[in-house]
Amino acid sequence: MTWPTRLPLIAILRGIRPEEAISHVDALIQTGFDAIEIPLNSPGWEISIREVSMRFGTQALIGGGTVLRPEQADVLADVGSKLAVTPNTRPALIAHAVRRGMLVAAGFATASEAFDAIDAGAQALKLFPASTYGPSHVRALLAVLPPVPLFAVGGITPSNLADYLRAGCIGAGLGSDLYKPGQDVSRTAQMAQAFINAYQDVRA
Repeated sequence: MTWPTRLPLIAILRGIRPEEAISHVDALIQTGFDAIEIPLNSPGWEISIREVSMRFGTQALIGGGTVLRPEQADVLADVGSKLAVTPNTRPALIAHAVRRGMLVAAGFATASEAFDAIDAGAQALKLFPASTYGPSHVRALLAVLPPVPLFAVGGITPSNLADYLRAGCIGAGLGSDLYKPGQDVSRTAQMAQAFINAYQDVRA
């Protein structure tokens, strides 16, 4: 499978509130992002994902993160989510979310977990937490994994993104270095541009 968005960087807006979501997502899209994740441990996430999906669903891949149970995947599908991101490898959850029509980026750490996720139908893999394992772990995994979009998530910054891309990741999920709860929209736009610049420096 190939990753469906133009820019393989997933903006993770953990902790964002419904009243803030539209303005921050708009800033991200204006900067060039086209994959947005709102984790399910954010306040009012159902409202945020529904409103963001309605407003930007034709411009970006919108979905939920920290998906832990099949019933959460059901709610995601019902509010218009097209993306489900998990922090761990739960084959039954992955298969259920795929059946509900979502692209699943499954969290994993080991080769065994990666193969379990792929067998369950995951269309992308998320090495998490990437900072614990490092780029050398990515290179070792890619020696045995089939072609599948692999993202680094956890501790990714504009300064270390290149290390993971050069190791073989197609992109990354960007959390607290991109967005912290309560920050100004201008800060989100500034960090989004910094990540895009770092990505383009490698891919140019």
